Amino acid sequence: MAKGQWIPVRGAQGQHSRQAHADMPEGTYEREVSKEGFFGPAAFFHHRRPPTGWTSFEGPLRPRAFDLAALNQADASPWTAPKVLGNAATEIRFWKLAAPMPALARDADGDLLLFVHQGRGDLHCDYGRIAFEAGDYLYLPRGTMWRLAPEAAAALLTIEATNSHFTLPERGVLGAHAVFDPAMLDTPVMDEAFRAHQDAPGEVRVEIKKRGAVSTVTYPYNPLDAVGWHGDLAPVRLNVRSIRPVASHRYHLPPSVHTTFASERFVVCTFAPRPFETDPGALKVPFFHNNDDYDEVLFYHAGDFFSRDNIDAGMMTFHPSGFTHGPHPKALKNMLVQPKPATDEYAVMIDTRDPLDVGEGAKGVENPAYVDSWKTA
Repeated sequence: MAKGQWIPVRGAQGQHSRQAHADMPEGTYEREVSKEGFFGPAAFFHHRRPPTGWTSFEGPLRPRAFDLAALNQADASPWTAPKVLGNAATEIRFWKLAAPMPALARDADGDLLLFVHQGRGDLHCDYGRIAFEAGDYLYLPRGTMWRLAPEAAAALLTIEATNSHFTLPERGVLGAHAVFDPAMLDTPVMDEAFRAHQDAPGEVRVEIKKRGAVSTVTYPYNPLDAVGWHGDLAPVRLNVRSIRPVASHRYHLPPSVHTTFASERFVVCTFAPRPFETDPGALKVPFFHNNDDYDEVLFYHAGDFFSRDNIDAGMMTFHPSGFTHGPHPKALKNMLVQPKPATDEYAVMIDTRDPLDVGEGAKGVENPAYVDSWKTA
């Protein structure tokens, strides 16, 4: 069906600001209701009380939190790591790896993104070797054969673009070098360490995931035996320290400006340290909003998570679409004045166009009290 124009509404009633997320009527709390995430038409309400001041919240839409750091199972294969969330367009797992993978892995279902939460070591793949450390995104095109060899125990968030691809988001008027320069994307090298890995004797298994099932192919040699390659497709590495967030001192920008990778039905965003807004009338915390078109997931990697209370590194929050959500009461106290000049946090956000299902791996580490954390607002 062809896309039509949005219904052409231009209206306002009662006490309201003229600029979104700034100069709100005194004593009010702003709530945004929008279409297509933060890109379509929107309405901005000004409430006398925080829109998250519920006394109870029952049913499948309740906000949820999971302590993924408490998943103690160390899996030799990414395909047996606990499933956390998923739908037809993506599969999200939390993977702890205590030793080098005994087999190669290959994802035939889609592109794969590994986010290194803890650990360091080497990734060997068809294209060569690339070192990894905490804070790295490792992008693996669909069909790549690969193996991780951590120096010590590692923990990774894995995000699959099922039957699809990862791309870079459109930067529009910001230009292609905003947020991070594509020159910061590192590719593997075929160095001496990689050649030594190629020449290791013995059989090598390749565990291939397709349609959720795993097939195993065994070779009498290491099939990562390419002597060279060329082209414009390869794995890449990007560290969160290389990300330079877009910021405005007069306007709290929507989270979509922090998009790092895009797929057909979801995006992956990175929250990195940035200065707070300094304009006296500008909102200085995430705004209350009804993002009714996307489920929202946040994985907390490191730092001081200013919009959430009692959240530690390694935790994940999940806000299904369909209800109002926003900052916790502790953060709300600093809505217009922040005690420090900048944020100090790294977090990975995954926004999905289709509803997510909670995996068995997450259910065992859920904090059921998370839904009550807004009550004192």
